[in-house]
Amino acid sequence: MDKVFISQLHVETIIGVYDFEKKSKQSLYFDIEMLSDIKPAAQNDDINLALDYAKVSERVIEHSTAKPVELLETLVEQLAQIILTEYDTPQVTIKVSKPAAVPQAQTVGVEITRIKATA
Repeated sequence: MDKVFISQLHVETIIGVYDFEKKSKQSLYFDIEMLSDIKPAAQNDDINLALDYAKVSERVIEHSTAKPVELLETLVEQLAQIILTEYDTPQVTIKVSKPAAVPQAQTVGVEITRIKATA
């Protein structure tokens, strides 16, 4: 199985548990890896047969900015389910970094791997 990835996708959104975090947007950076068989797209040179990272990126940005949540954990779980449901991938790994969360750290975050449920 091949991997399609998005690295350091930047999103400005409201996220956090503290009142000061809910008043202004913060930067989040997403690294996303999705398993995919790229052979059909490559053999036919056809974007319609590919796992389109541009569309996935747009969807991540759209969801991340639509309705604020407090926890990164909540956001990455929601995004994992969206990607597994809406795109042709059996597995997704999402890492989200929040660089302004802890002043003494370059960044903090959460990383999860989820597998599509089989019927």
